[in-house]
Amino acid sequence: MEKISAVIVEDEELARSLLRKYLEPFTEIQILAEFENGFDAVKGINELKPDVLFLDIQVPKINGFEILELLDYTPVIIFTTAYNEYAIKAFEISAVDYLLKPFTKERLCQAIEKAKGRLNLLNEEKQKVESLVKVDEELSGFIERVVIKDRQAINIVPVADVIWLEAQDDYVMIHTNNGRFMKQKTMSFFEKSLDPAEFIRVHRSFIVRINQISKLELYGKDTYLLFLKNGEKVNVSRSRYKDLKQVLNIG
Repeated sequence: MEKISAVIVEDEELARSLLRKYLEPFTEIQILAEFENGFDAVKGINELKPDVLFLDIQVPKINGFEILELLDYTPVIIFTTAYNEYAIKAFEISAVDYLLKPFTKERLCQAIEKAKGRLNLLNEEKQKVESLVKVDEELSGFIERVVIKDRQAINIVPVADVIWLEAQDDYVMIHTNNGRFMKQKTMSFFEKSLDPAEFIRVHRSFIVRINQISKLELYGKDTYLLFLKNGEKVNVSRSRYKDLKQVLNIG
């Protein structure tokens, strides 16, 4: 069974302990962390990005609703609280359930089943969106811009501004005249999506704009270094050197 990641935000040790005990039979649920105050919770949840959040409302520093306002994304939320006056507000923000303390194991089970149902729907929607994006990318030809979400800001980077691209683990750093932008895509995606008349991949970690190349120098035995007009230097792999020579008309 696919694992469901979860985080608990609760300031009372007894309540956390009871919730952990109730969750033990649900082997598919993996508790990533527990937090006792709102500040630590915001930081931890944004880093861990759990599927499900068990959230008390009255926790120190900032309350449960304020925590949600500061998150970079929205997990599936199950409120666990001793206060019934917040129930309407909880469901207004699409919480899947609202458990009043002290709740039973059976009541928690109902909430978890609701959470699973919500996660299944979200996964189905995500797969549909990913399929549509893939089809759009295949039909659209070479891209003319890159849309990048950075916290609450959305940056639209024209390809015409891109100087070079650099692999950064699961991301690609896009270097432009107006700064650097991180995009969660692969180098293979950009290699296929950028016009080969304008860009060339010179290394498994680097793609450069051809008209921004200043010079090519021998750096070591069979090792070359590419200089860009903005002063940056990138390595050229042996396997890509032949293609680069052809583009630069080097004999």
